[in-house]
Amino acid sequence: MLRQPLSFALISARRALLPSLVAAAWAVPAWSADLLTITRDALDSNAALESAEAVTESTRAAREAEQGNLLPQIRAEGSVAHSEQFERQTRSGPAGAGNQDDSVNSASFTLEATQALFDALDSREVTRAERQVDQQVYQLAATEQEVLINVASAYFEILRAHEILEARRAQERAIGRQLEQAKEQFDVGLIAVTEVEEAQARFDQSRAERIAAQSNLQVRFEALERLTGERYSSIEALADEVPVKAPVPDDRQHWVELAIEKNPRVLASQAGIEVSESNVDIARAGRLPEVNAFARYNHDDNDADGVDGYNAEGQVGVQLSLPIYTGGTTTANIRRNTYQLKSSQYDFEDQRRETVQQVRSRYTQVSNDVSTVEARRQAVVSNQSALDATRAGYEVGTRNIVDVLDAEQNLYNAMADYASARYDYVINLLTLRQQSGVLDEKALEKINGWLSDDSVSLTLPEADASSVMDIGERPEK
Repeated sequence: MLRQPLSFALISARRALLPSLVAAAWAVPAWSADLLTITRDALDSNAALESAEAVTESTRAAREAEQGNLLPQIRAEGSVAHSEQFERQTRSGPAGAGNQDDSVNSASFTLEATQALFDALDSREVTRAERQVDQQVYQLAATEQEVLINVASAYFEILRAHEILEARRAQERAIGRQLEQAKEQFDVGLIAVTEVEEAQARFDQSRAERIAAQSNLQVRFEALERLTGERYSSIEALADEVPVKAPVPDDRQHWVELAIEKNPRVLASQAGIEVSESNVDIARAGRLPEVNAFARYNHDDNDADGVDGYNAEGQVGVQLSLPIYTGGTTTANIRRNTYQLKSSQYDFEDQRRETVQQVRSRYTQVSNDVSTVEARRQAVVSNQSALDATRAGYEVGTRNIVDVLDAEQNLYNAMADYASARYDYVINLLTLRQQSGVLDEKALEKINGWLSDDSVSLTLPEADASSVMDIGERPEK
């Protein structure tokens, strides 16, 4: 028996699905969101990304606060007071009793300016703040790339769930027809009741698989909503023809070196070492002197004892402060931060090794996916031919109904596996770029070009006020 081309087999299966899809009220709106649109929505409203951006701005503000400690400091202090003094004393001798009541009004004002001439502690704290900004910028980049891969994965998981649901619907319909045929043959005495029961069991199983696949599709749509805060009733589908090729360049070591150079998690861990080194320097600065220039003016005025006038004093000088003994605190801080530095070095090495392993694994998976997609494609063709042959054998009596049911199930499983293999390739390819630190909108725009005008749609339950995913307005800077 001649094999049908794959494209004809898939098109026939999809055309057969149309009545059931219409009966299930799958509404296709005039406009469907594509991958690039949804990605931009996520970049604008993803809660994790907004949080990382806020932390980055907070870290920059902390750096400015540390830098301010090295700039001139001006402080003004003033006070106004009124005091009453009552004195009752009895003296022996000619002086007799003495009363010295007094009411005094006083005012004072102090203006002081200081400028650090040598402050190792504040200088090294500024250096640490700068390294912390660098580290947070890398962490922000890592969060952004995680949002990109999470959105892309959620998008293609919807399409995967949709194609698997199509296969399960077609399987349920085909086995349902086989069940009806078995019942008719049993009624006229052509087959035994066991074949009817076998067909009924397979139909019930296919119905359960279809229900599970339909539920999974809704769950996948809602997972995408969590990432963007938006509901999408329809998204664009992946085209039938996708350029399934090996990674470019097809060199695993190139991707590993690229990851070491650009992976933001690796760079953030490396910046963490520099932060820890700054902490050690800060702890050692506890043994160094501090030199400040100062200028001070003080003005006092009161009317005690009926004296008019004021006192004023001005000073300009340099002040030196040198810690002599701190009870072992400085030594302990140095030792503590030295161990933390060692820990951050091991953290960097662990992150580097994990990244290398992830890149190697993803590269291998993408390379294998190229062969797997083609193998799964051929499996659909082979299982279609096997089903046709089994049905022909059943009609002439050389095959039984169990053989037909097995062949039908094998075909639809092969269709589901083929769909999964295509989406595994796309997701693994994007994950390889993410682990290498080169996943961006431009890369997703290229993948977006693989989509077709067909739509995958789903009517989700109406959202109530308590389920609205709103993270609020951005704070003003």
